[in-house]
Amino acid sequence: MSPIDPVTLAVLKGRLEQIADEMDATLYRSAFNPIIAEARDACHGLYHAETGDTLVQGTKGLPIFVGAMAFAVKAVIAKVAREGGLDPGDVFLFNDPYDGGTHLNDFRLVRPVFRQGRLFCWLASVGHWLDIGGNVPGGYNPKATESFQEGVRIPPVKLVVAGRLNQDLIDILSANSRVPASNWGDLNGQLNALDLGQRRFEALLDEVGEATVAAAFEAFSDRAEALMRAAIRALPDGRYAFADVLDNDGIVDEPLTIALDLTIEGDRMSLDFSRSSAPARGPVNIARATTVAACYVALKHVFTDVPANAGCLRPIAFTIPDTTLLGATAPKPVAGYTETILRLIGVVFAALAEADPDRATAGPFGTINALSLAGHRPDGSRFVMFSFFGGGLGGSPASDGLSHANNPISTATIPPVEILEAAYPVLFTQWALRPDSAGAGRHRGGLGAVYEIEALTETDVFLLGERGKAAPFGVAGGGPAALNRFAWQTETGWESPPMVSKVTDVRLRPGQRLRLETPGGGGWGPPAERDPEALRRDLRLGYVTEAGWRDGVARQTEPRDAVIAPEASR
Repeated sequence: MSPIDPVTLAVLKGRLEQIADEMDATLYRSAFNPIIAEARDACHGLYHAETGDTLVQGTKGLPIFVGAMAFAVKAVIAKVAREGGLDPGDVFLFNDPYDGGTHLNDFRLVRPVFRQGRLFCWLASVGHWLDIGGNVPGGYNPKATESFQEGVRIPPVKLVVAGRLNQDLIDILSANSRVPASNWGDLNGQLNALDLGQRRFEALLDEVGEATVAAAFEAFSDRAEALMRAAIRALPDGRYAFADVLDNDGIVDEPLTIALDLTIEGDRMSLDFSRSSAPARGPVNIARATTVAACYVALKHVFTDVPANAGCLRPIAFTIPDTTLLGATAPKPVAGYTETILRLIGVVFAALAEADPDRATAGPFGTINALSLAGHRPDGSRFVMFSFFGGGLGGSPASDGLSHANNPISTATIPPVEILEAAYPVLFTQWALRPDSAGAGRHRGGLGAVYEIEALTETDVFLLGERGKAAPFGVAGGGPAALNRFAWQTETGWESPPMVSKVTDVRLRPGQRLRLETPGGGGWGPPAERDPEALRRDLRLGYVTEAGWRDGVARQTEPRDAVIAPEASR
């Protein structure tokens, strides 16, 4: 295959990314549930016909999905290799978190693209469906000890057979959801996105030819590999280690360690998670594919010039034993996977910062605070509201951290208050920055937020969060951020969860409220070195109080081992 010239390669890169972007936009505009339509908890991409490797992703889709989707496509390829029967117009559907998935709410659709009777590549779509059964509306069950308690698990099956929809499968999915109409709308949005993606891609193939596009795919991956090898080569050889903890697993109130030993040798890097905790009883486990996808996201944050495709992982070796919570197998519960990958990404950031202090960024707030509210509207119709919330990002050598940001797992946006209030019987009585929540430092962390929600009808409440015990860490002498807090009103006053960041079986009566105070980001550098004018501005704007700043300086001297399990200390 002859080399492709740089100009044509750049043009094709833009054209192919635009196809994925259009697929994303199609789903965002047609999905029924706000987590896709507003928060953009979805993604699309193009994948290699034989290996399933990521070829092209869009600029708007969720990065963690992009990394995991390659494993999802591999699962479909393996099924076809075992059973055969692949035809144009087929679409596979599944949500199996142990076979290329993340957790049960994330449904994958995979479609083959044929040219002249030969499989050319795969198109794939993933989106977070609102409810798929299980013990807890919305799927985030902090008390789950098996995946059966989290929802219905679907292996790769044909949803569309040669262009014809399998209504039996639709009926099964509908019967296992509290809000089947919402899932039906999201499913149709994903199918329409795949339809559009196939039309756009086939038009491009007709215009420039299969050989040229295939050469571009190969060049994209080779370039990503070369740039990643160069980035690794620029780091000093050596072994670097870092560890952090999860509060608990929702079942046993003990910390769980996420530990990384990172080794750099020339232009290769190895990531060894063998020292991490054993699989948890509760729902903070993740499968190996999810761990690899989270590392992909972390590395892309650090090495921003490396293109986002499978080539960037070629120089990376992973050690993820199935004896850890990062290599879990069925039926270990995985609903809270978001909390674990957030801790994992922070650990990768910190280990790389050991190798290159100029890249040192303090810990982000590190929890999505998965909050589910469920009940019946006054007209008797059922509702399930799921949302995630913002917090502060860590300070860096260049600046303070962002306030009320989203976590580094995604490009998703926090669902707007106006949309949530319009869709569900709730009233937000507070949505504000949280004073004194940022870690102190020369460059402080970003601020967390305060959310207060009033129930307008009898409402069940479920929370699966983190950072209620182990604060987002500071680096280079910076202080830790504030801890996560959650409380709700009862007839006798405010109560908080025994597990601090996880709770079920809370019921609010109309007029009662819940309150979520999210962490900020850790600080960078000694607080005494902060620009006095910047500190005065923080005080003037109410970002910090004098008492809060003094407390932040005091927390800067707190030994890190106070919040890290002994076996996790470096």
